[in-house]
Amino acid sequence: MGDMTVITESRITSVVRAAEALLSHRAGSAVVLDDPEDLGGSGRTTVVRVRVAQNPLSLDRSLVIKALPEHEDPQAFHREIASYKYATALPNESRPGPQLIASDSDLRIMVLSDLGHGRTMLEYLAGVDPVETSRAVSAWGQALGRMHAATVGGEGDFLALLRRGPSGTQGRDILRDEALRSIDSVVGHTAALDVVVPDQVVESLRAAATLFDEGDHRAFSPSDVGPENILLNDDGVQFMDYEWGGFRDATLDIAYALVTITAQLPPRTSARATDLEVSMVDAWRSEVHSIWPALAHEREMQRKVLLARQLWVWLSTVWMLPSDPEATDHADAEFDVADFGAAGFTHDWALHTNDPRVIVSRWTDLAAAAGRAGDDEIAVFATAMGVALQRIWLA
Repeated sequence: MGDMTVITESRITSVVRAAEALLSHRAGSAVVLDDPEDLGGSGRTTVVRVRVAQNPLSLDRSLVIKALPEHEDPQAFHREIASYKYATALPNESRPGPQLIASDSDLRIMVLSDLGHGRTMLEYLAGVDPVETSRAVSAWGQALGRMHAATVGGEGDFLALLRRGPSGTQGRDILRDEALRSIDSVVGHTAALDVVVPDQVVESLRAAATLFDEGDHRAFSPSDVGPENILLNDDGVQFMDYEWGGFRDATLDIAYALVTITAQLPPRTSARATDLEVSMVDAWRSEVHSIWPALAHEREMQRKVLLARQLWVWLSTVWMLPSDPEATDHADAEFDVADFGAAGFTHDWALHTNDPRVIVSRWTDLAAAAGRAGDDEIAVFATAMGVALQRIWLA
């Protein structure tokens, strides 16, 4: 454990020194950074808050440095830099998160404005005050809608920023790739689970996957808009992670938020999940209905969000299943919990979980949402999936 601590401290020190050099070069005179505070990160990422001790640039009193390993595939870094540059250029009231101060592509390092301490959405969802939680969720929905409304029509500008990166870093959307891969396994996995999947459900999953590349409601998305990446501070709601950001149909974002809310609710408040979902969707729609008037129609709104939600529930389930669908057949064998996550997905998304209870709950919630939207096929399929997964994972 001592060696691990030394390595971590050494990495933090090297990241801080690199940021100092980057800012000093930009200023033309020395910038000194002090009092590094390790903010964690997603494992491979180093995130550090620092105090600006010597400041010729009139920088904020504190900054955040984010660094990826130098050997990392540059694709994620350049997509994140393009996302920060794009978002930084937005008006203050529509800017979804921190500003990009400086970056170095060779060192895989970026310096960001410090959002401060605030409270994460996880804290609000786990809280005991239902009014406070509801207000936070509504604020989350409104911020998402403001960002979407402010970025409609901006895809060309974002793609121009992406093209400034190394050749080959422009097109990949890792969640899109994962979604398409997961849909290819629908027939195999459902057969192994002894669940009948209607053709309409497969078609709707494929239709949902096209929302990454087209759709009627295209806007900028940070990509992972789950509660872990939402901070509420004095300036309002902030989105903290732009890795794999890009343009897609905005209903994918609101559906992603809905799917990732309920796992964070304590059992005593889980019965309020539907009320929180309604609060979030209504708050989001209040910000976007003027540019997308079709969403003012309740049934149309529910149908479109349901389409995207089904895809996220399916994808998070596939991440929990063995890569080989035939290995999912447990009718005559005990299920080994060690098989969870056997598909090998390693990215740290809010959507990803290794808790089978969360997945079963997502299918139950999807069935309820499909019922409210009047989609009987998805409702019946979602119920059957929940029952099948309950049987092999939790019985």
